[in-house]
Amino acid sequence: MTITRIETGPRMSRIVKHNGVAYLCGQTSDAATVAEQTRVILAKVEELLEKAGSSKDRILKCEIWLADMADFAEMNAVWDAWVPEGHAPARACGEAKLARDVLKVEMIVTAACD
Repeated sequence: MTITRIETGPRMSRIVKHNGVAYLCGQTSDAATVAEQTRVILAKVEELLEKAGSSKDRILKCEIWLADMADFAEMNAVWDAWVPEGHAPARACGEAKLARDVLKVEMIVTAACD
């Protein structure tokens, strides 16, 4: 089976495709608020899914990490408006120390692809 890596650097690939599944690297943003970061992240996810031959209605799973669970409702308000009705993926959300202090949200998406 073929493994396809897209936008590969020395440390990681932004997309890895294998056996009809696209695995995206974690997406972040340094926008000012949790809502703004979430909007930017979801736009990045859509762009990467398109490059992978997929779309947001084909997302299988999303792992979401928040720097502070107090921001859960703010992030969910943006997520709920974005996710296509009837196509909600399996999802998990937890709290974690993210790579840089400015980061409030990180999303890791897995989707079916062509």
